[in-house]
Amino acid sequence: MSKRHSTAFVISSCLLSALAVLFTISVARALPQKYSPYHKLNVLTRVLSYVENNYVDPVDHDELIYGAVRGMLETLDPHSSFLRPEQYREMKIDTEGEFGGVGIEVEMRPAADGSHDSLLTIMSALDGTPAARAGLTTGDQIVRIDGKPTRNLHMDEAIAHMRGRGPGVGGQIKLTIERPGAQGFHERDFVLTREIIKIDNVQGRFLAPGYGYLRLKQFTEKADDDLAVALNRLEKEAGGHLQGLVLDLRNNPGGLLDQAVRVADEFLESGLIVRTEGREGHVLDEENAHPRGTHSGFPMIVLVNGGSASASEIVAGALQDHGRAAILGTQTFGKGSVQTVIELDDGSALKLTIARYFTPLGRSIQEHGITPDVTVEQMKLSELKPQHGNEPMQKERDLEGHLPNQEHPAPAPTPQTGDDYQLKTAFDHLKAWQIFSHKPPKKV
Repeated sequence: MSKRHSTAFVISSCLLSALAVLFTISVARALPQKYSPYHKLNVLTRVLSYVENNYVDPVDHDELIYGAVRGMLETLDPHSSFLRPEQYREMKIDTEGEFGGVGIEVEMRPAADGSHDSLLTIMSALDGTPAARAGLTTGDQIVRIDGKPTRNLHMDEAIAHMRGRGPGVGGQIKLTIERPGAQGFHERDFVLTREIIKIDNVQGRFLAPGYGYLRLKQFTEKADDDLAVALNRLEKEAGGHLQGLVLDLRNNPGGLLDQAVRVADEFLESGLIVRTEGREGHVLDEENAHPRGTHSGFPMIVLVNGGSASASEIVAGALQDHGRAAILGTQTFGKGSVQTVIELDDGSALKLTIARYFTPLGRSIQEHGITPDVTVEQMKLSELKPQHGNEPMQKERDLEGHLPNQEHPAPAPTPQTGDDYQLKTAFDHLKAWQIFSHKPPKKV
């Protein structure tokens, strides 16, 4: 190639490169701004600047940033939130099983009066706490805290007030509750004294000889260890083998995912316990059971209700899908989403929903919850009235001159179920289960 042609080629290449760059720049400028996810940040910075320089009173810069981040998270779902440093510290304390407050688990739910407002709604009142002793229960909606309306109040602010930044433990708080009744909705004030809430997380006892009962209140850091200790004790006292077990997860609001997996693994030898799926159905994790240390060989009934949420629903769903336990009670809460907590540089944290839970058979827990195998509404046994109108008034023992029974069988022990109709029903089902499983074959 001649020098002239070579020079012309180089010049042409440079011109083409320059044109390509100009074309790229023009195309980039022509693209709508929506293609950049951060193009609206200049709106945020301008607003912050206007507020800082023109608001009628001096402003706290940290509060402005925290408020902006909190508002961003509120556009997502009820379980995604921004935790200020003190709120994050309190959350970590909660998972350790001890905290200050009145003993309730709450969520922001639509107001029961049909309005479009959200109200702080009680999911459960923990046993032995000021809230439980006062009679607060699942479904109660808190309309005022110390006279301050809670409609559309941010949940973190409400929780901080109930825990008591000011008077703290020992201080009193007045909760105005709205509860549906026969005459519609009515309000009632409850004055509670804050306490250190120490969660005795697992309660274990016998309903009758050989029939165990375990109540798990929350899935805190040592839930699996506490449950294993209580279960081993029951089995030992039963002579090494239980005839049946009731696992009570009523009003258990959930907790740590790994604890739910370990509790379910106590009763399952193999198979999937829970699957989590992220964006566009991408499988993030699958947790499976292991044969080591499995407690099997006895029938189980799991008690649930509308206060059973999240980790409780994972356990109930896994045991139900594997046929390991029958689920008895009422429809569960339906919180089937996974949150991860990301600690930030200043000690605050981001709690972000990243996935959904699915049971071993692929059922999504979210919104639907777990449907019991046997639906039993709760009621007080003392309020039930037996109906014997179609039965004869007298029995054989009442007839004059009846033959006496020569045997004196010991009376059957009364089950230790108290006034709990759901628990009594669960025990009756366990007894029937044992009867049918040990029924001798007919001779032909």
